[in-house]
Amino acid sequence: MLTSLIISQIVSWIVILGLVVALLALARQVGVLHIRVAPAGALATSGGPSVGSSTGAIVTQDLNGRAVTIGGHAHGVSLRLLLFVSAQCPLCKAVIPMATSFAHAERVALTFVGDDDVAAQRAMIAQHGLESYAFVNGPEVGQAYEVAKLPFAVLLDAEGAILSKGLVNSREHLESLIVAHEMGIRTVQDYIGGLKAQAA
Repeated sequence: MLTSLIISQIVSWIVILGLVVALLALARQVGVLHIRVAPAGALATSGGPSVGSSTGAIVTQDLNGRAVTIGGHAHGVSLRLLLFVSAQCPLCKAVIPMATSFAHAERVALTFVGDDDVAAQRAMIAQHGLESYAFVNGPEVGQAYEVAKLPFAVLLDAEGAILSKGLVNSREHLESLIVAHEMGIRTVQDYIGGLKAQAA
C-alpha cells in the first residue's frame, strides 16, 4: 500500500510538471498570437499633412454661424479631436456615439467636421444629440487635412500640431490615436510592424 501511495505521488508530480511546461508553452504562443493579431488601430493614410506638422489656424463657422478656429493655439485645451463625418455615411453614424463617449472619458475637445447638405447634417445632430459640440460644415477643413474617406479622425495638441490621425470605425481605433501619441509613435501600425520584425 505504501508503494502504491509513493507511485501515485510520483505520477502526480510528473503530471504537475507536465502541466507547468504546457502552460509556459501556451503563454509563449499567446504572446506570439497577440503580436500577430494585435488591434491595427486607426488606419493611417498617406495623404495630407504628416504627424508632427500643423496646418495652421483655419477660421471657419459652425452650422449656427458662430466663428470656429480649427488648428492653431487653443486656450486651456490640451487635446482636440477632429472627427470628419457625413450624414450620408452609415459608418459615421455608428462612430459618433463612440466618439462622444471617448472624448468625455479622455477629456478631449471634440469637433465634428463635415461637407454635406446642411439640413441632413442638422438632422444627424438632432438624432445623436450633438447640439453641445461644435459642428463645422464646409470644404475648407477637409481640404486642409486632405481627408478622402470617412469617418476620419485627427488628434491635435494645444498648438494645433497633428499628434495622430487615421480612419476610425470603432472605439478601439479612437483610443489608438491617444496610444500612438503617448507612445511617441506615428501610428499603431508602425509599432506593430516593429514588433513583428523583432519576432521574425
